[in-house]
Amino acid sequence: MTATAATRASIEASSAHLPLSDTADFADAERGFIARSEHRQIASFDSSGRIVWDLDAYRFLDAPCPDTAHPSLWRQGQLLIKDGLFEVVPGIYQVRGYDLSVISFIETDSGVVVVDPLISIETAAAAFTLYREHRGERPVQAMIYTHSHADHFGGAGGIIRADEGVTVIAPEGFLEHAVSENIFAGTAMTRRAGYMYGSALQRSPEGQIGAGLGQTTSTGEVSLIPPTVSIRHTGEEVMIDGKRFVFQLTPGTEAPAELNFYLPQSRALCTAENTSHTLHNIVTLRGAQVRDARAWADYLTETIQLFADETDVVFASHHWPTWGHDRAVDFLATQRDLYAYLHDQTLRLINQGFTGPEIAEQLAVPPALEAAWHTHGYYGSFSHNVKGVYQRYLGWYDGNPANLWQHPPQARAARYLAAMGGLSEALAVAAEAFEQGDYRWAAEVLNHILFVAPDHAEARALQAETFTQLAYGCENGTWRNVYLAGAHELRHGVFGTPVSAAGLVWGLTVEQVFSSMAVRVDGPAAWDRHVRIGWVFSDTEQSILMELRNGTLIFYQTETLPADITTFTLDRRTLIGLVVATVDLPSALGDGRVSVTGDPSDLAALMSVLAPVDPDFPIVTA
Repeated sequence: MTATAATRASIEASSAHLPLSDTADFADAERGFIARSEHRQIASFDSSGRIVWDLDAYRFLDAPCPDTAHPSLWRQGQLLIKDGLFEVVPGIYQVRGYDLSVISFIETDSGVVVVDPLISIETAAAAFTLYREHRGERPVQAMIYTHSHADHFGGAGGIIRADEGVTVIAPEGFLEHAVSENIFAGTAMTRRAGYMYGSALQRSPEGQIGAGLGQTTSTGEVSLIPPTVSIRHTGEEVMIDGKRFVFQLTPGTEAPAELNFYLPQSRALCTAENTSHTLHNIVTLRGAQVRDARAWADYLTETIQLFADETDVVFASHHWPTWGHDRAVDFLATQRDLYAYLHDQTLRLINQGFTGPEIAEQLAVPPALEAAWHTHGYYGSFSHNVKGVYQRYLGWYDGNPANLWQHPPQARAARYLAAMGGLSEALAVAAEAFEQGDYRWAAEVLNHILFVAPDHAEARALQAETFTQLAYGCENGTWRNVYLAGAHELRHGVFGTPVSAAGLVWGLTVEQVFSSMAVRVDGPAAWDRHVRIGWVFSDTEQSILMELRNGTLIFYQTETLPADITTFTLDRRTLIGLVVATVDLPSALGDGRVSVTGDPSDLAALMSVLAPVDPDFPIVTA
């Protein structure tokens, strides 16, 4: 599908103020290049042999930008496909282009420290192989997770084993947030992530061309090797095989648990994901806890105060480094100003009575910030980020009583169609809006139609075309992916959840396992159920009393369990196996992994009220 005249005009208008004279990013993205791998496809480690990452999938970006893409996003993609091993400074190396994130290798006296080992064990192993081919078989002295998102720890199992005694460093609270953010609302978040990253879309000038932060997510096996050392305060120092690391905690910024670190011997600063060559997300399109833009800015001010005077290069876990003292300081300060401006100006307009959507339409980027490529919204956007700030302070309700108790989408859609004179008349309104290039209004009208008549072929086709034109005009990679994913499902059906974080479940604590069960309880089905179960964990030395009552699953640690209840004795991994159905209770009782006093059917009674999850729920139709 080609871009319409209206789409081309929109792209031209939004590209008018791009800082085209600034080409420094291309030199920086190629600086320090050592080698690319000859192996261009990375296969899964399981028996399927499926491809989990294709290093050449985006080679079409080498061509000039077509009219089906925003030139600014196309440029970002051209920078992100520069894959291979790169030297940041002597002793610090990165493999870029192997996943959504970047993996770093910091050489010590006799080994190497690995920083942020990507999403999948397969991509991490391939990146490590490339590093070793050119830097030697250095043993891994330690691993650092800068924060609690899966693209910064999921590949750990491709480089080290949990039982080999390697020091693993992470910020305080890492494990709690690493699993909770992806488990409790994991089904919905993963389904939406398929839209955000365009997981099911063809890589092409008309399809997925990247996500701004990286091209997309790899689809291999996700691992979680728990940290052995927690960084608990800013200024904490750790010496690793002759290399000094100075840490700064930055909780509540890009992740609930995050840190930066400084390497004095190299005058190098790693800013994790707190700075990158894009405006980041205050709230992500996949869904997550709303981040604190003010704290983000304040921590970057602290970063500048702590480290900037002695910094000659800033590198991070996405994108390419920034070299030179003055350039590095300006990069940090401009990124800081971006989040401060976003926060403060949104609050200014909130206090003038404007709502999130109203603020998003009028809040413009200052010219001095717009003049820098790294402030552009390739991953986050001003539009959805100001709504995130609004949500953080005021929640979902905009203060208008008319919006306090609205009908749900399907019921509201039926009333809209009736008010417009029926489905045919509404379709005519949408078609006219499309012809006039008013794609936002066309999308809204068609959405009402599809929530009344989800199988209406003409409406589905027109909405798919509408989403496609909206996608072509996006500078933001995730917006483009979301629009194109919606169009794909309208044309071809639900694609489900191509990206899986199922491996994270094995990192859950006992309490998190029970919390994940609690959010699955079908409340109405359990109103009249009363079940009490005791749990004794042989490995964690915990005794926990669990009670199902009033449709609620309650649990707490106790010194003594009542003698008259059914009690199971097992370890944490066996519990997880029972919950995810990789272990069945009769077998576990038979081989001794589980012992029970009382009636084991009490567990079946509990499990019977745990609702199944639907990873394929509809998004663009009722």
